Amino acid sequence: MSTFVLLTLTGLGLAALYFLVASGLSLVFGLADVLNFAHGLFLGVGAYATWWAAGHVPGAGPTGFGFVLAAAFGVAAGALVAALVELVLIRPLYSRTIEQVLVTVGLSLAGVALLQSTWGADPRPFPRPEWTRGVTDIGDAYIPNASLLLIIAAAAVLTLLLLFLRFTRVGLVIRAGVENREMVTALGIDVRKAFTLVFAIGGAAAALAGALGGVYFGSVSPGQGGSLLIFAFIVVVIGGMGSVVGSAYAAVAVGLLQQFVNYYGTAGLGDICVVALLAIVLLFRPQGIAGRAVTA
Repeated sequence: MSTFVLLTLTGLGLAALYFLVASGLSLVFGLADVLNFAHGLFLGVGAYATWWAAGHVPGAGPTGFGFVLAAAFGVAAGALVAALVELVLIRPLYSRTIEQVLVTVGLSLAGVALLQSTWGADPRPFPRPEWTRGVTDIGDAYIPNASLLLIIAAAAVLTLLLLFLRFTRVGLVIRAGVENREMVTALGIDVRKAFTLVFAIGGAAAALAGALGGVYFGSVSPGQGGSLLIFAFIVVVIGGMGSVVGSAYAAVAVGLLQQFVNYYGTAGLGDICVVALLAIVLLFRPQGIAGRAVTA
C-alpha cells in the first residue's frame, strides 16, 4: 500500500510539472493558433532567473520568503520574455504558419545556446529550500516534499486560470476566441489584443515550472526546458488543443502512467507507453479528451 501511495503522489508531482508547462501551450494554441516550440525557453528563463535571483537579489534566497521572492523574479522574467517574443517575432507572422514554426524552433535552439554561453552547459545546483529536501509521511509512504509542492502549485495555477477565464472580461474574450475566433472578430472585438496577455500568462506558468522543476530535480541546465516540452506537447494533444482542463486530465494520466510503468517495468518503458497512449488518442479521439470534434 505504501508503494502505491508513493508512486501515485510522485506521479502526480510529475503530472503537475507537465501541466504547468502544458497549460500555457494549450492557451496559446487555442487562442492564437500558434505552435510555440520556443515555450521551453520560457521555462529555462524562469529556472535560471530564479537561480540567479537567489544569489543576487536582496532579500531573495533559498530559505522561506526569500525563495518565494526569487521564484517571483523568475516568473516575471518568463512572462516578460514571452510577451516580447509575441510582440516582436510572432505578431508579424500570425497568417504565416510555416514561418511561425521555423521562427519558434530557431528561437528555441538560439535560447539554449544563449543559456549555455552565459552559464555553461553543465547542470548547476539549484538553491532549494530546506523543507523541499525532506519527506512527509503519508499512509506509511515517505513522499518527497518537492512533489507535494508541485502538486499544490499546479492546483493553485489551475484554479486561478479557471477563475480568470470564467469571471473576468478578458478571460471571457479569450474563451470565446478559443471557441470561434472569427465570430468574436466579427462582433468587433480585437482578439489580438489578448494574444500578448495569453503569451505572458503561458510564459509565467512555464517559468514557474522552471523554478519548481529546479527544486524537483535539484539542478538546472540549459536543455531542461526542451526535454519537458516534449511531454508537455503530448499532454496538450491528449487533453485537447485549447483546453486547460483537458491538459490537467492528460497530465495526470501521463504522469501516473509514466511513474507506474517505469517502476514495475524496465527503465524507459513508461516513456514508450506514453507515446503509445498518444497514438491511441490520435487514432480514436483526435480532438483529445476535452476537445471538440471537427465537423465539415
